[in-house]
Order: sequence, then structure tokens, then C-alpha cells
Amino acid sequence: MDFDFSEPQRLLLDSARNFFEKEARDYARKIEKEEKQFSPEFWQKMARLGWLGIVFPEEYGGTEGDFVDLLLLLEEMGKALIPGPFISAIASGLAILNFGSKEQKRKLLPPLIEGKLIMTPALLKPEPQTKERQKVESILPHPGRYEISGTRLLVPYAHVANWFVYSSDWGGGKTFFLIEANIQGVSCSLLPTIAMDGQCQVSLEKVQVPQENRLGEEGKGEVISAWMGKWGALAHSAFILGLLEKVLAFTVEHAKQREQFGKAIGSFQAIQHQCADMVTEIDKIKFLAYRAAWKLSQKMPAEKEISMAKVRASDASRKVCLLGIKIHGGIGISEEHDLQLYFRKAKAAEMAFGDASFHRAIVAREIGL
Repeated sequence: MDFDFSEPQRLLLDSARNFFEKEARDYARKIEKEEKQFSPEFWQKMARLGWLGIVFPEEYGGTEGDFVDLLLLLEEMGKALIPGPFISAIASGLAILNFGSKEQKRKLLPPLIEGKLIMTPALLKPEPQTKERQKVESILPHPGRYEISGTRLLVPYAHVANWFVYSSDWGGGKTFFLIEANIQGVSCSLLPTIAMDGQCQVSLEKVQVPQENRLGEEGKGEVISAWMGKWGALAHSAFILGLLEKVLAFTVEHAKQREQFGKAIGSFQAIQHQCADMVTEIDKIKFLAYRAAWKLSQKMPAEKEISMAKVRASDASRKVCLLGIKIHGGIGISEEHDLQLYFRKAKAAEMAFGDASFHRAIVAREIGL
């Protein structure tokens, strides 16, 4: 594994840092006040930079980069705390690239990469005991089409999406469908969350889906689910990495400036050791996440490495943020300080595509237990 970045990767890193410094100051704070928690203008700016096409082939408008390139960008997004459907769109696009038909790729990938179309996974069924209003889950096959009803929770940015990658337990296993967001029978509502990160409930009532919009084979979608899960987990690990690096920067700067007993609190051993613990946790994520991305880019199996990265990122997101708040004191949870923004976003990213417990089970399975 080569730890050094290539010249194109360094250019990408500089481009991302310059863009976020210029375009994204206080963006996360401002976007929370918007009704849709989303800015189409900002999305288009990112699309014009080619970021939505980093890991896609040139024939669809992509730049044929690798997963290390993408992690570099996601790490910088975490530092700048950029909200939006970026991870969801890439996960959906990769599912189509790897498992879709030629027609599905031709129809959906170019506008996705251009930023003209937003896709998001609709995967999570409500638990039977939840109080959420649910549509009765059903798929009825008809000649040339399917009639689908059901409810999916925590669908990222479904309220601004054009298409859903919809998963259902049907056909003797999992079956995936590509469903247009604006057709009859589809309804969507924005859910209140601690991170204010565009999570939605999507309900389908007798939605007519053409047979050509099935993704993959009937009942054989487990491989699609596994691919989206591992990519989403790795992406959120990189986002958490950047986020926690910024939390560390906030905390170290505060420790240098805040004085107690006539000294900067950073001169006290207890504070120094807590900051040392923070940077140690962050470097663990960095190594694990980039090793997993490198293996994916080399087309090597990386299930264990991805889950290890997500375990460490999920656990560290709590530990590092809480240490940062502890060192800041009361100001760290005040609305005026950005630390509370990072804390809330970290909690959401910790749970996305499986928490630490979920991924520990995968690691255990991968080592033969």
C-alpha cells in the first residue's frame, strides 16, 4: 500500500479545500434553516467540478478515478461539514454501474454525474411495532410491470430525489427496483432528526413499476445490498474522519487560548493526554479507511477492512466529540459554537449503513467466527 498521494490526487485535494473555503463557510449552519435542507445551486457547483463522476467510466461522463480519490474528497467534505445527497447518489450510481442493464446505465448515469438527477437508496423497512403510519408491504407482478406498495424510513434526501433504489424482500430473496419519485402513488415526508440531514419517509401505494426498472434478477439482490452497504459504510467512515479532524482542530486551538490559573489549559497534562487520545483515534480511522479504499481500487476483497473502519469511526465519533466538548466546557454545546453542529452530524454518520455493533459482527464473520 502506497501512502503517498499522486499528483492528480494532490490537485483534487487542493481543489476541494479551495472550493470549500470559498463556497462553504457556514454552509452547514445556513442550510439547516432552509425548508428542504438542500441547495440545488451548491449541488450544481459540485457537479460542475466533476466530483459526482470520480469513480465512474468516461463513457458515462465520469473521470475514472478510484476509491482513494473519492475518500480524499469525502474527508474534506467531513471537515467542511457539507450536507447533501452526495453519498446516497454515489451509492445508487455504483449499484446501477455494477448491477444495472445497459439501458439503465445509459439512461441514468450520465444525468446523475452531471448533477441533473438525484438518486437515493430506499432500504429500511419500519419495524412492525413502530408507530409510523405504514403502507401494507406488497409486490404484485403483472405482465410487463410490478405493482408495489410499502414504506421505507430514513431515506436520505428523498424529498429532493428523482429516483429511488428500492429494496424489497420478495421473489425468494431481495429484489431491487428503480422507482421514479414523481409518479402516481409515491409520497414523501421529511423527518425531524438530530442532525437535520434530510432523512425522509417514503410511502408507495400501488405504484406501477415497469419490468425494465427492476435492478438485477428477482430474489438475487443480496449482492446489491451488500455492495451498497459496504460502499456506504466506507463513505461515512471517511466523512467521520474529516469531521473529527475538524473537532480536533477546534479543541487544540481552544486549549491554546483558554486560560485557567494563569496558564493555557493546553499546558496541563490532563488536557494534553485527552487531545493525544483524540488524535490517536482519528489516525486509526485514517489508516483503516484508506487501506480499505486502496483494496477496493485494486479490486481486492475488502469487506473486513471496510467494517473495521466503520467500527473505529463509529466508536471514535462519540469519544472524540465528547472529549472535545469536555475540553471546551459549556460553550461546546452552545448554539453559537460550531462544535455542536459537528457533534450532531457525527451521531447521524455513526449510525448510517450500520453502527459499530453491526460491523463488529461482519468482522467476526470474516475471521471465521
